[in-house]
Amino acid sequence: MKRLKVILGKRSYPISIGSNIIEKDDIFLPLKPGNQAMLVTNKTLANLLKDKVVYHLRKSGIKIDQVILSDGEQYKTLNEMEVIISALLEKKHTRSTTLIALGGGVIGDLTGFAASIYQRGIRFIQIPTTLLAQVDASIGGKTGVNHVLGKNMIGSFWQPSSVIIDIDCLKTLPCNELISGMAEVIKYAILFDANFFSWLEENIKDVLLLNKKLLTYCIKKCCELKSQLISVDERESNFRALLNLGHTYGHAIEAHSGYGSWLHGEAISVGIVMAGRTAEILGYFKKEDLQRIIALMKKTGLPVKGPKNMSPASYIPYMMRDKKVISGEIRLVLPLSIGKAEVYNNIDKNIVLTAIKNS
Repeated sequence: MKRLKVILGKRSYPISIGSNIIEKDDIFLPLKPGNQAMLVTNKTLANLLKDKVVYHLRKSGIKIDQVILSDGEQYKTLNEMEVIISALLEKKHTRSTTLIALGGGVIGDLTGFAASIYQRGIRFIQIPTTLLAQVDASIGGKTGVNHVLGKNMIGSFWQPSSVIIDIDCLKTLPCNELISGMAEVIKYAILFDANFFSWLEENIKDVLLLNKKLLTYCIKKCCELKSQLISVDERESNFRALLNLGHTYGHAIEAHSGYGSWLHGEAISVGIVMAGRTAEILGYFKKEDLQRIIALMKKTGLPVKGPKNMSPASYIPYMMRDKKVISGEIRLVLPLSIGKAEVYNNIDKNIVLTAIKNS
């Protein structure tokens, strides 16, 4: 088992990565025998993993209740979060209880948001079951729900007490979900590590075949990069904004298409290509580097073009509602080379439209 730590003073927490680690003693720290907890998962995972996790929680002496939500991005709403709050109240959970998120990014975001507001804040533990959640969404304390007019527009920063990454959970994933998660992995390489990008070019096929050694290295690498960033910029006032590479474009695709029509990673893959094209038009990014990114996305099985029924102009209203917009100006993360990126303000909308059109 590999262990990392997100350093945030009194709110620091461990990330545990390994195979079948749910079965290890004391893995559910800071929970102790006799503590009360509520497991939050979805209908799909209820049939696949829930009983195993509940068994080991009870074996550890934890008093565990459970709530099962609908599965899918379209259910990442205030209505579903209220289901969690109601279950906590009905079962008479107090401020000393701990929520446990068993699922992908949707369950993690919903559970974390509920934890942040229930009785003004309770602990929660992340057990991410998708690759996307394991390398990105479960770490860093961003929680929230979607609004019909924009993704993740309602939420809070609320750090988990621990993150438990069991790579065996990935065996339950449909192939397209596994591929979707690789978009965030590739994002980290583009942003911070050219050598990691080269490693992905060589090993992507075996990672997708769930080679345990390569998969563990891949997940640990992403967790290390994100942990370092969060430790210096928890609330995205500076460097953490880099993690939004491709997201301003990608969130527009998700909102326009209806949440759930495009998987998050699929939309982000296209968004990264559009960001790269924007940087190329501005003269910041070499065409050869953009071609390497497109080739890696295709090799992974990710899309590189947006929805056919979405015109370039239809991206702009969603992009203007993005949380990163300041004083009516779009802010974009653009790659400068593979391994380096920066945040840019005041980019001409015509350039953005041209980049979307030519992607």
